[in-house]
Amino acid sequence: MAQQSPPLVTVAALSHRYGGADGPPILDDVALTVHEREVVALLGRSGSGKSTLLRSIAGLVTPDAGTLDFTPGADGRPRSVAMVFQSFALMPWLTVLQNVELGLEARKVPAAERRRRALAAIDLIGLDGFENAFPRELSGGMRQRVGLARALVVEPSLLLMDEPFSALDVLTAETLRSDLIEWWGDGRLGIAAMLIVTHNIEEAVLMSDRVLVLSSNPGRIVAEFRIDLPQPRDRLDPAFRALVERIYAQMTQRPAPMRETAQAAAPAIARALAPVSVTALAGLIEEVEAAPFAGSAPLAALGDTLQFEVDELFPIVETLQQLGLVALANGEVALTAAGATFAQEDVDQRKALFRAALLGHVPLASAIREALDARPGHQVPARLFRDTLEESLSPDFADQTLRAVTEWGRYAELFAYDEAGDLFTLDDPG
Repeated sequence: MAQQSPPLVTVAALSHRYGGADGPPILDDVALTVHEREVVALLGRSGSGKSTLLRSIAGLVTPDAGTLDFTPGADGRPRSVAMVFQSFALMPWLTVLQNVELGLEARKVPAAERRRRALAAIDLIGLDGFENAFPRELSGGMRQRVGLARALVVEPSLLLMDEPFSALDVLTAETLRSDLIEWWGDGRLGIAAMLIVTHNIEEAVLMSDRVLVLSSNPGRIVAEFRIDLPQPRDRLDPAFRALVERIYAQMTQRPAPMRETAQAAAPAIARALAPVSVTALAGLIEEVEAAPFAGSAPLAALGDTLQFEVDELFPIVETLQQLGLVALANGEVALTAAGATFAQEDVDQRKALFRAALLGHVPLASAIREALDARPGHQVPARLFRDTLEESLSPDFADQTLRAVTEWGRYAELFAYDEAGDLFTLDDPG
């Protein structure tokens, strides 16, 4: 079994901050071990630091604290890693063959040996006959296969994959994912282990022996799931669905209070808001209200129906939860009384309900409205609120939060925004 195999890499107490010692934490006290003959998936939302962790293991990022230890192979040789990126990262002026040879060329492998190994890798990943094609002549799936061949040709011990299928369409991603699982099972990849970063829960369960779930801001490993289902796996298998739902439930649990972070200590009006459109919020309410869900839906089933991944689905659900329009527990979302009423009402009544939700649950929205009501001219520079947000949030999160509350306030006719003057006003609300 995988857990009895020798360790390949061990990570202990790894921590990393953005922009140096004074920056916000990305990873905090992360520990994990990847064993030989094991596929491990790192699953987490944006901000969980999963890509930073992968790059730390690859040697592309130097963590601020902690250790990374590679156990020598049985033959005593040191371990090596190779990485497959989300964005293909091919040189457009080089042919397929030349792109695959790049890593070997950097290692000073003789030309004849480079060509032999590169052609074998190209044949393995199913691009025999395209050796002289340029990346612009290939589809997205074919380009990612070239990236995979370039990683495999250097014969790494550990293959690192950073969301390797996220830039592909659904069918292409499914084909490449299935091929990779088959090659791994047949032993054709010539590697000892794989570590895959993903935000697709089903993908993690389909491919891995273990799933490690990271929390966000900062990233910590908060759960581990062992996947004992035989390959190839069936998405419709009840055991498969049960695992997916357990992971959804884990990822929607509220995190424990964090040690002194700027966000935890921020005033209520400075809490970050997700940039979720009103259209998306209303659409999800309507989806949950309609058949087959009839007011309550497992997040796994809802994600399948909408074809949403974690980073698409969770911000919508959590924003609705914040507004008091849905309740979220044990991986299931249910409309509250206010949410059910919203689903049934016309446009004007929906705006009134949304306005009440903003005033009751979003302190920034109510602060903007109160400031407008208190001023004789009913105008407030947006900069005042932007500065307040930036005392607790990064400029990007502050801008994202202000854009979100502006769209929501406009829809609810709570306040208006004059872009030319960068002013909140009461000119448009009814």
